[in-house]
Amino acid sequence: MKKFSSSALLIAALFFGYVAPPANAADTKSQLIQIQTQLQILQDNVARMQQSFDERMGVMRDMITQQTDNVNKMGTLVQNLQKSLGAQTTDASSKVDQISGQVQALHDSVDELKARLAKVSKQLDDIQASQQNINNPAAPGAQPNTGAPGGAAAQQAPPPEQLYNDALRDYNAGKNDLAAQEFAQYVQVYGNTDLAGNAQFYLGEIQYRQGNLQGAVQSYNKVLDQFPGGNKSAAAQLKKGYALLDLGQKTEGVAELRSLITRYPKTPEAVQAKERLAKLGVAAGATRPGRPSPSHK
Repeated sequence: MKKFSSSALLIAALFFGYVAPPANAADTKSQLIQIQTQLQILQDNVARMQQSFDERMGVMRDMITQQTDNVNKMGTLVQNLQKSLGAQTTDASSKVDQISGQVQALHDSVDELKARLAKVSKQLDDIQASQQNINNPAAPGAQPNTGAPGGAAAQQAPPPEQLYNDALRDYNAGKNDLAAQEFAQYVQVYGNTDLAGNAQFYLGEIQYRQGNLQGAVQSYNKVLDQFPGGNKSAAAQLKKGYALLDLGQKTEGVAELRSLITRYPKTPEAVQAKERLAKLGVAAGATRPGRPSPSHK
């Protein structure tokens, strides 16, 4: 606010206080003194008003500055909170993936142990069969029974443990074509062993790696249909759901993941299925227990 000038105040005083010209010089002097006094009072009042206005404006500026600082601090806190939540979500997802990888490695170790036990059992059976042959010689012209699955094909293939371990080693090394041949040979020759379902699952994984999603879905279906009690059933159903989603078949993929959550609720694959459904913005409501997923046909 601009201060009033002395001239403006004088004019205002003259306008409001001056009524008629004085009759003599004494009266004129007295009136001039009175006008100056009133003018001084008016200037003092204006000065006080100006000072009060400036003080209030200063207080308002300080309040506005404080509010602005508070808003900026709140904005910074919100940004930090968002970053923290994003980091926690990323860490949780990476931990789930890490746990899933560890569980997968544990499954592989158990599979290898089973294969070794099967080999030892096979050796014991061979020793027992040899002992029986010694005690009871075969009739002339009779063909010896090897007892190995696959007949002549089994005689040409490496032992089951060696073949599976070679295939798994080549798979982990990224030698997809060679690993696919070895896993396929294992399924063909040793299809009734405990590791046959694993070999079929890795065939699907190789196809998934190579972008053959339809072939991968078929391989995962074989795991679910032909080896339902294997330890790769949950993983096969999870990857089948992923493959269907990648193919653009959202309805079938969602149904597969929900079925997985119902059938294997306490597995790491169920956690991954819930996370994938959450990313899709779909509820993880499971299908009815015991009812096969439509995509299993």
